Amino acid sequence: MSGESGLRNPPAAVRGIGAAALGVEGLVLLLAIVPLRVVGNARGAAGTAVIVVLALACFVLAGMMRRSWVWMAGTVLQVVLFVSGVFVHLALSVAGVVFGLTWWYVLHVRRTVLGPGPD
Repeated sequence: MSGESGLRNPPAAVRGIGAAALGVEGLVLLLAIVPLRVVGNARGAAGTAVIVVLALACFVLAGMMRRSWVWMAGTVLQVVLFVSGVFVHLALSVAGVVFGLTWWYVLHVRRTVLGPGPD
């Protein structure tokens, strides 16, 4: 089905949706810092540092979507986000589930457009 997608450049389109998902995830994480600090006691500076590192990882991976290993790294990032909810705040686990499902959908779109093989 990869030849039938109707896209001019299917790999670029798939990279674009992956980068967009990671970019939005990073932005949401940065926007969550203040509410988690005010309302949820996100473990102080250490919790904020964890959130900033996760957000930066999202942005770095979004910028490196041309590399094939980024897809696996994005999957690992979703797991790390979910697990960080245990140590920082439960809301991060909820975000991990939401973005994990989003990432699963992005991977599904990638598989549908490009097929099961590598880029």
